[in-house]
Amino acid sequence: MKSYQKLTTAVSQPAACRVEEEGAARMPASRGKLARWWVGSGLLVAAVLLSTITVWVLRQVSGGWPGPTLPPKCSLVPESHRFDCYPERRVVVTQELCESRGCCFIESPLLSGGKRGVPWCFYPPDFPSYTLESLNQTALGMVGLLVRREKAYYPRDILMLRLDVEFETDTRLHIKITDAANPRYEVPLKVPRAMKRAENPLYSLDFSRDPFGVLLRRRATGTVLLNTTVAPLIFADQFLQIATSLPSRFLYGLGEHRGTLLHSLDWSTLTLWARDVSPTESFNLYGAHPFYLLMEEGGDAHGVFLLNSNAMEVALQPAPSLTWRTIGGVLDFYIFLGPDPNMVIQQYQQVIGFPAMPPLWALGFHLCRWGYGSSNETWQTVRAMRNYQIPQDAQWNDIDYMDGYRDFTVDPQKFASLPSLVEDLHKHGQRYVMILDPGISSTGPHGSYWPFDEGLRRGLFLNTTQGQPLIGQVWPGYTTFADFSNPDTHRWWLENLQRFHAHVPFDGLWIDMNEPSNFMDGSEDGCPPGELDSPPYTPAVLGDSLSAKTVCASAKQKASVHYNLHNLYGLMEAKATASALIQIRGKRPFVISRSTFPSQGRYSGHWLGDNRSQWKDMYYSIPGLLSFSLFGIPLVGADICGFSGSTSEELCTRWMQLGAFYPFARNHNTQNEKAQDPTVFSPAARTAMKDVLLTRYSLLPFLYTLFHRAHVQGDTVARPLFFEFPWDVATLGLDKQFLWGRSLLVTPVLEPGVDSVTGYVPRGVWYDFYTGSSVNSSGEMLKMSAPLEHLNLHVREGSVLPTQKPGTTSEATQGNPLRLIVALSSSATAWGDLFWDDGESLDTFERGSYSYLVFNVTQNIFTCTVLHTSTEATKVTIDTLSIFGVWEPPSKVLLNGQEKPFSYLDNQVLAVSDLGLSLSQGFSLQWL
Repeated sequence: MKSYQKLTTAVSQPAACRVEEEGAARMPASRGKLARWWVGSGLLVAAVLLSTITVWVLRQVSGGWPGPTLPPKCSLVPESHRFDCYPERRVVVTQELCESRGCCFIESPLLSGGKRGVPWCFYPPDFPSYTLESLNQTALGMVGLLVRREKAYYPRDILMLRLDVEFETDTRLHIKITDAANPRYEVPLKVPRAMKRAENPLYSLDFSRDPFGVLLRRRATGTVLLNTTVAPLIFADQFLQIATSLPSRFLYGLGEHRGTLLHSLDWSTLTLWARDVSPTESFNLYGAHPFYLLMEEGGDAHGVFLLNSNAMEVALQPAPSLTWRTIGGVLDFYIFLGPDPNMVIQQYQQVIGFPAMPPLWALGFHLCRWGYGSSNETWQTVRAMRNYQIPQDAQWNDIDYMDGYRDFTVDPQKFASLPSLVEDLHKHGQRYVMILDPGISSTGPHGSYWPFDEGLRRGLFLNTTQGQPLIGQVWPGYTTFADFSNPDTHRWWLENLQRFHAHVPFDGLWIDMNEPSNFMDGSEDGCPPGELDSPPYTPAVLGDSLSAKTVCASAKQKASVHYNLHNLYGLMEAKATASALIQIRGKRPFVISRSTFPSQGRYSGHWLGDNRSQWKDMYYSIPGLLSFSLFGIPLVGADICGFSGSTSEELCTRWMQLGAFYPFARNHNTQNEKAQDPTVFSPAARTAMKDVLLTRYSLLPFLYTLFHRAHVQGDTVARPLFFEFPWDVATLGLDKQFLWGRSLLVTPVLEPGVDSVTGYVPRGVWYDFYTGSSVNSSGEMLKMSAPLEHLNLHVREGSVLPTQKPGTTSEATQGNPLRLIVALSSSATAWGDLFWDDGESLDTFERGSYSYLVFNVTQNIFTCTVLHTSTEATKVTIDTLSIFGVWEPPSKVLLNGQEKPFSYLDNQVLAVSDLGLSLSQGFSLQWL
């Protein structure tokens, strides 16, 4: 059997295979040392060899193997380490098929429900792979040559590969494997270029020579983060595969999927191919995010990003290990060393880009439904919300506002009053958002529909292999599809929006159906034969075809074929849409997109798609929004109360409570179902919904500041508990609660018929948000009272939350006085901050048109320090300080040295009111 050996001085190029902490390279100390595929399992391979020889000898003595001969190299590969050699779906893998690929065949029982588990066909330890022929130093890292001398089993093996390694920063490593001789498609995403080699990397890097493999360790702990020697590297034109061991089972990310936040490694496969389908477990959904975060033992974290936009699947198995399979492009990996999960996500966004700063009104409450029927009915809902004084910032319309479901049109009968409705919204400080689809109706007589006529004239649609516009079917009937990879399409999109905005002055845009969705498979003529539409290997996509409910993979676009660009379609449309909104309105754009890809947060938010009015859908929304926090898209939420099906009053009340703490909060449902906006329910339910929205609006200064921190440095807004308590293993699987920032714990009720909820409270002091009463937790599950009108919120010790007297819109709220909630730590300290600007102008931080305040408490003195100020800050005052956890009643309170009246409650809450302090001036408050 071929052994894995580290590169030694016997290799022709005397370059090193190990990167030391100072960034220099040296040779491994030992020669010919075994470094076989199961390096991550210690001496497993040596044990396998010894056992194999022993078993083989005993079998010879006792009369041989029972049944068909099974090579010892196969039988002693542990089940958890069997890497699938025949991953094709819809194929009964026989021994003959398997062995034709040179692989081992052992039947194993299926998992429950008939799911595939342990692969029957798996790689033997000596399966041919690449050899690292040379490795040379470069200014930023290394460049190597990989050679395969024996072809694998997919067509057009690329026998010579180029390996590029760049030590970009101390916490970021870039490893790229591509064709050494010919250019290949690469994702057109602008990424940062390192200017110098990292000086003190947190990682060390080894290579195995033959077969080639990467071994990446964390220097501080020695933890092996990547070990690609566990299975052979395959790099064919349309099948690229690389596997790695994982240092733990705590794996997150790899979207978009519905499921728990923590992935199961029990033989699960996650497919990344944008698809229009109601969120369902195990299906590939609307977006593609080839990024994972992994928690190591001890609380360290790292992340891995594969910059590849082709159809892909990621196979997880209990070794623990992971296999990337993609059918195009290159293997372009970024590895982020953290070492804590917050830092991993920040480092990831340094590559893909930080999210845009949303307008303040985007963080208010949004209301929509498909099936209002008319602009007047829409208007009635808006008036009812105002009548009950229920907060609402934006009213939306679905496709029913259009004339024949065609973009950039208005139904002249049912929505004739739409311009008047939008004018009324604006008079009341509210905004209007409408839906757009990328499918452009192609059936009207020439000259009757400018968007199609002009797009056709300019050649802006996806084309067939014959160079004609590809015709599919969406809501308006037969349609073409805009090619957003073409810069000319962006101009056409802007012109259409300008024409429409002159009639209906919308404020934001909702881009739907942009996977792109197609009611046909491929086109009206199907898809042509060939290896783009019928590749040698098709990942486990819903429908078993790349063209299932989308366009043909062979469709031609300006930048490449759709085979390469499919997963980028929503991103490219969002980029065009955000740009158009900026040019039309001159303010921060608001875009919500269904399909997404890494860097999407720069242009849009996301909603989690067409969910159902069911309790489990409400639960699944939490891991959904937390996953998108990992993906750098903080403006995310689900359809509150559910999109399809009929909600109940109890479900909708609980969901409104949870949804009030989605970063993006919108209630939306489908046509032909009963209304589910807050005004249609009983007075008790309506009041509960109103109260929780008022709570959200009171927290807008805190939420807005969190979005500022996301925009500037890549912080998450909604975050999993383990981000703040990574050493607490009890938090690693929690996805029924979440945090806003580091400070506010949300524990919603997610089941019917209960008046209490059990939630995990991490170690430390936590305060009831509403009363200030404290809970001192040792890190435990606690039962909390939760009557139908109550959502449990707890403030973490050591934090300061800026809040505000809520109004019914963000605009009305913005001028109200502030209340600072101070949650003292056990050592009587606290910290917080506040970002403040006009809420909608472009680039206020970059231009310096903002205020930034920092709050500190130490030794019974609260200090507000103004680090930056603007004219906006002079319009708002700080009126109240509520200080939680003041254990002794103070005798007096001093504001800037002057005595001030105060109140003190039995639950250790000190309150000082009527302060009247301008946001533009610092102050100190002391209690004695």
